[in-house]
Amino acid sequence: MTERIFHDGESDGLEALEALDPEAIQSFSDLLGAMKKTAFGGRRLGDAFDILTKMIQDPDCAVILTLSGAMTIAKMGKIICSMLDRGMVQAVVSTGALIAHGLSEAVGKTHYKYHPSMTDTELYEKGYNRVYDTLEMELNLNHVERVVGATLKRIEPGQIISSEILTREIGKTLHEDHPGPGILKSAYEQDVPVYIPAFTDSEMGLDVSIWAMNQGRKANPPTNPQDQSDFERWSQLRQHRPIFNPFLDLNSYTEKLLTAKRLGIFTIGGGVPRNWAQQVPPYIEILNLRLGETLVPPRFHYGVRICPEPDYWGGLSGCTYEEGVSWGKFVPKKDGGQFAEVLSDATVVWPLLMMGLLERIKKDNS
Repeated sequence: MTERIFHDGESDGLEALEALDPEAIQSFSDLLGAMKKTAFGGRRLGDAFDILTKMIQDPDCAVILTLSGAMTIAKMGKIICSMLDRGMVQAVVSTGALIAHGLSEAVGKTHYKYHPSMTDTELYEKGYNRVYDTLEMELNLNHVERVVGATLKRIEPGQIISSEILTREIGKTLHEDHPGPGILKSAYEQDVPVYIPAFTDSEMGLDVSIWAMNQGRKANPPTNPQDQSDFERWSQLRQHRPIFNPFLDLNSYTEKLLTAKRLGIFTIGGGVPRNWAQQVPPYIEILNLRLGETLVPPRFHYGVRICPEPDYWGGLSGCTYEEGVSWGKFVPKKDGGQFAEVLSDATVVWPLLMMGLLERIKKDNS
């Protein structure tokens, strides 16, 4: 039997942990730095702060922010605006719902706390849409439609649009007509593209479709609609469609990644935005294989993910960056890839990370 030789850790180059001393903490950045030297979820958050700081401070890194979940209803919208206004983000990939509810804020509307004494049937009757413990007013969404409609009037008839084109134009509308902060307004002012890959899965998508139907009906009014069945009326309406091409988004985003020296991804949640934002490397590899091209697939060097979903469910919202290496989406750690994943509610840890970032930037600039 081999005799055991007890090591002290230091001789093997292991990193020592340190007790978090509240008396030594003077700021959010101090706290997050100290958490990196603790364990469990605290260490994950400290690692995330460290890598997110490196990602944002790397002058050669284009940072992609992917957003899912009801983050604007949860009042995280100004954090997104601040990241855009301070040049922390070079592209946004989001769900349409998140952007639409952010438009409610941008036009000065309010979200309210849900009171559990109210039933969901009562909420429906009063035009209150519930998202867990928060309410979005149906009246708010009507104001969103007005902003979208005012924007569509400015677009040339017959012009092919994409989510990037439309969100930029809505940002212009907010910039010109609405004084308050807004995600699309900040994106427009900072020239940051916003992509919504599942565009029709949102209030804005419905607004655009109905706007096209209304334009078509004005040009070709129906005859005797009261004598038609629901199916007949719907068959006439659905013929009027917006000229929307999602491949404009795909190729615009691909070009942005191909021209970047380094890439970082900061993911809130997961879902379609995360998957769509990460698919360019496989896209380029398949293109090379089938078309005989020799483009270099743009892989992510940095990654920070905040999402409570674990990886063992098998969904992309929970899959690790290590798993993404197997798909060719990320630079392996052995080649310099730096990743951190925090299994937590973003409304809890995202504000902490943002405050730490702002303090670090202020300190570095002083």
